[in-house]
Amino acid sequence: MKIAVYPGSFDPVTNGHLDVIERAARLFDRVIIAVIKNPEKTPRFSFQERMAMLKDSVIHCDNVEIGNFDGLLVEYLRKKKARSIVRGLRAVSDFDYEFQMALTNRRLAPEIETVFLMTDYRYSYLSSSFVKQIARLGGDISGLVPKAVAKHLKKNLTR
Repeated sequence: MKIAVYPGSFDPVTNGHLDVIERAARLFDRVIIAVIKNPEKTPRFSFQERMAMLKDSVIHCDNVEIGNFDGLLVEYLRKKKARSIVRGLRAVSDFDYEFQMALTNRRLAPEIETVFLMTDYRYSYLSSSFVKQIARLGGDISGLVPKAVAKHLKKNLTR
């Protein structure tokens, strides 16, 4: 069974993330969306909220599951018996950081491969940070995030 892990903070999940998830689900037998605790970021939404939004967003993908972890990504993959890391690329500017991470992960776990998927051009500008800012300022986020996420954002703008 080909198992892949798509790690990220998903704060919140966007349609760009969903595009990568759906395409990864066609390439692998099982895809685990791993919500990570990134010490360099202060998420607006808790693990539980981010996982709930992801679950609502990928309910149509039978071979996708949601998990979470902290620590080394390669150790999480080993625990899940996964052999591939899925990373989405929006633009050339993403590549340098992602390339460094892929080489570091290869050094730590040579048996694990990183697979890069370019997001659809319609989402190449999109980030979770932009979505949160637009939502906070009362802008229209339809088309930027799954419907379940849009509802959650609208409900929680005053937090």
